[in-house]
Amino acid sequence: MSTPTDTPGLYVRHESDAATERSSCGWRYRLISEGDEQVQAWAHSVDIDDSRAHYHKLGTELYYVVEGEGILILDGVEHPIKQGSFAHIPPGVVHNSKGRMKVLVVGIPTIDDDDLYYPE
Repeated sequence: MSTPTDTPGLYVRHESDAATERSSCGWRYRLISEGDEQVQAWAHSVDIDDSRAHYHKLGTELYYVVEGEGILILDGVEHPIKQGSFAHIPPGVVHNSKGRMKVLVVGIPTIDDDDLYYPE
């Protein structure tokens, strides 16, 4: 549930109140997401527990590791990541991860399930 505001597009949402679902990366908490009005990006808190390789044709993703560590695989190249690591993942880059971590993922522009592709 969002904190009510009088300003369109202004949201204050707590992870414990966010819609939660299983994704290709793990469990995600939709902090700002599709269905929210007047947003230019989305933000999800994701509990990653290994993830399936995928890419986006339109969206850019920004990853910030809040806790944990693992390997972020970008176009087949492994990059060790840990708390405090940041990654910019442009459209077309196949990405997945190994390990357990909590990551704040911001998608620009708003990415929906129509912009999720799996390599052949």
